[in-house]
Amino acid sequence: MDRIFLKNFRCFHEGQTARLAPLTLLVGENSTGKTSFLALIRALWVAAYGGRSPDFKEAPYDLGSFDDIAHFRGGRAGRADHFEAGFAIFSEKRRGAVVSPKRFDIKFENKMNAPIPVKIRLTDEERNLWVEYDHPRGKSFRCSVSTPRGCWFRDEPEKSLIYDILQFNIVWLPTMFRSKPGWKTISGSSDSPGSEDWDMIDYLHLNFYISAEHPDLHTYASAPIRSRPRRTYEQSRINRDAEGDYIPMYLASMRFQDEPGWKGLRKEIESFGQMAGLFDELLVRPLGNKPSDPFQLQIRKGGRKSKGSSRNLIDVGYGVSQALPVVTELLHRKWPICLLQQPEVHLHPSAQAALGSLFCQIAEPERRIVVETHSDHLLDRVRMDVRDGKGDLKPEDVSILFFERGDLDVRIHSLELDGDGNVLGAPPGYRDFFISETRRSIGL
Repeated sequence: MDRIFLKNFRCFHEGQTARLAPLTLLVGENSTGKTSFLALIRALWVAAYGGRSPDFKEAPYDLGSFDDIAHFRGGRAGRADHFEAGFAIFSEKRRGAVVSPKRFDIKFENKMNAPIPVKIRLTDEERNLWVEYDHPRGKSFRCSVSTPRGCWFRDEPEKSLIYDILQFNIVWLPTMFRSKPGWKTISGSSDSPGSEDWDMIDYLHLNFYISAEHPDLHTYASAPIRSRPRRTYEQSRINRDAEGDYIPMYLASMRFQDEPGWKGLRKEIESFGQMAGLFDELLVRPLGNKPSDPFQLQIRKGGRKSKGSSRNLIDVGYGVSQALPVVTELLHRKWPICLLQQPEVHLHPSAQAALGSLFCQIAEPERRIVVETHSDHLLDRVRMDVRDGKGDLKPEDVSILFFERGDLDVRIHSLELDGDGNVLGAPPGYRDFFISETRRSIGL
């Protein structure tokens, strides 16, 4: 995803575009739609690649019913009867071939106070291709296709088809319609799309599909408050959750069942712990002789001359237990998109800055990190690491999205970095609070 489009969604009324990069930082005051924006990214990903209709109540985001999601203007304007969103993938090289811009758009309407997708459109403007699956309220389902050779549509009597197509990855959608009769011509020389047209439509879908780069098409979304530490853990089935309750069990399973994998993961986690000043060693201590016995998570923080003793996770402050789930997920699995809410919670400024360095180290075009943050320490570390060339991340690989509250809605400003780490394109309100506080601190 390189661009996100949205309209009439939550606090965003006018149509807006936001730039995503390998590392994207969401900044702005509370209640300006940053978490809603994260939820929308996941919903778009699910609609395009997840094989199901998006659930706007799925943890860690609960955006409520349709009336809670569609933009409300008040007065005569009332509430929008639909909302729209989409994303674009711009030109880049994949497996030696240049991929032209593609766009995925989806429209939601109200059905029993739930947001239901009623239109999906894939577009390749460069090649003058598009395909649209439309099921407006009270009308039959319609599939429309357009190529340089013409434009055609066919109506489908099955009312449930709009839900059926979401059970497929988009790459398979043309197979549902290619051989069906009943096409009508809008423009073109033939009565129905021919094999050449369907080859172009297949090309559009296939180039949108990204499974070659990401066998696992799931996203990782973390909650703003992670699981509470416990003194002792029981071995149990690993069920992933947004709070990271399963992380201790996952670490224990690695420790007892995959020693080479555990050594590699442990080394990376400890490297972050040392950089952040949180711990030097991470230990899984069994309380018995069998892998199924209870265990403890312990950490060790050494001194200049002493290695130090190990201490239970519950005895070392809340910051370690809050950072550990996020850090473990980022290091052990290459998620295509990671959506993080305030990963700096309960961390000292130096550890917040270390998170910024970690994001710079692991973010890449095929593993995108989107971070909602209120930490200037994290943001400044990103700016400095990019400026100093601490990793492979270039200035253009970072996007800062500033959410600014207006009169009745919120505007998203897409900001960039230059080679010196300076923020470009910032509106006047971007640093108002910090400038005001600085002036007050020096008596101006």
